[in-house]
Amino acid sequence: MGAILSLFFREDIQPVLEYSRHWSTLGLFEIKEHLVAIGLALLPAYCASWRQPAGGALARTRAALTLILAFIVWWSFLVGHVVNNTRGFAS
Repeated sequence: MGAILSLFFREDIQPVLEYSRHWSTLGLFEIKEHLVAIGLALLPAYCASWRQPAGGALARTRAALTLILAFIVWWSFLVGHVVNNTRGFAS
């Protein structure tokens, strides 16, 4: 689903934002895409850390991975709203 939305953005919305010179919005979306890719790469480590019984060092690993993934999800949510609002202003 995300790949389809990203293609929709690349083909329909990005040229409009480039034409209207919303460079900061495009930059935010690029950062969002990179963070989502990092988050997807972290998911196997996240699942593996939660399958094992809790321990001292493992608890810190779980907390760190959870915080990183939570930040990525919230960043993606907020940037998605900013991009959507900017697209509405450009039309």
